[in-house]
Amino acid sequence: MTTRLALILGAVVLAAIAADLVLSDGRALLFLARKLLVLIDWMAFWR
Repeated sequence: MTTRLALILGAVVLAAIAADLVLSDGRALLFLARKLLVLIDWMAFWR
């Protein structure tokens, strides 16, 4: 991955986070964080 592509991808991710915080008070981030914790717990169970 080139530096330029990494910077563009980082800017897109930051813009998506900012849009979520402004438009829906971070509900999508909270949803994804909860799902990530469930996934980590599930993976730890199968380890």
